[in-house]
Amino acid sequence: MDTSSPVAPLLASYAALGGTNYAGDLNLPSKRAIPAICETLLQLLFPGFLEEEPLTAADLPMITTERLATVREALTSEISRSISCQEKGHEADSPQRAAKTVARLLHTLPEIRRLLATDITAAYNGDPAAKSTQEIILSYPCVEAIAIQRLAHQLYKEDIPLLPRMMTEWSHDRTGIDIHPGATIGDYFFIDHGTGVVIGETCHIGSHVKLYQGVTLGARSFPKDKNGRVKKGLKRHPTVEDHVTIYANATVLGGKTIIGAKSTIGASVFLMESVPPGSVATLPDCGYSIKSPT
Repeated sequence: MDTSSPVAPLLASYAALGGTNYAGDLNLPSKRAIPAICETLLQLLFPGFLEEEPLTAADLPMITTERLATVREALTSEISRSISCQEKGHEADSPQRAAKTVARLLHTLPEIRRLLATDITAAYNGDPAAKSTQEIILSYPCVEAIAIQRLAHQLYKEDIPLLPRMMTEWSHDRTGIDIHPGATIGDYFFIDHGTGVVIGETCHIGSHVKLYQGVTLGARSFPKDKNGRVKKGLKRHPTVEDHVTIYANATVLGGKTIIGAKSTIGASVFLMESVPPGSVATLPDCGYSIKSPT
């Protein structure tokens, strides 16, 4: 039995393969900080819905001020770390840039709330099982997934590294809905049930779009450069125009694929080509039989 200390070989492994810090003692953003940041942002978007104690109208200004201060400080720290680690030579500027980025994000909260109100309306109008908008906010996983994605998308547009993806992956872990922060999503967006939905980075989704569980809006292929490395920044994922419904387990792939407005994509359809507006795409009728009990 080897009784020697494992410290030395473990430290050697850190030196060879990376350890606690990154690029010269610059700490990466904290994965453990993300839940608190996301939960505070959700409380700011849906005041009164995610409280441990009742929130009164009289308390709202004070609580809102405190939450904004808390999330401003936490986000500024994590964004500053993200910039410092990923953008060499900008370490000294990262706190100031982070502070300005957070200020802009927090000023978008009213507009994000407006968009989320349309999403909640779409869920209420699109699901006959929904009894109230309160039920949707409190219990539908799509609300949290879309809310976090809309927040993360603002940071993605500001070219903030790491943090937007960490936020959407936190939501993915909780909801089973995987929406990349780069995806562009219009208003009145509804994901019914939601489990297993995947929406890629370069997707463009219009207004009044409804997806069901298991839908994938993914990439068809990954072009490579002359050195065999995957090319970054290309449009790899589909465009879904307004008033489209895509049913359960359908897969739509490719950056040149466009689902025309007012189209319906049936369950389990596999598409790698565009469909014109007003189309209905379904699988061939394979038939089935039902045996009556004897």
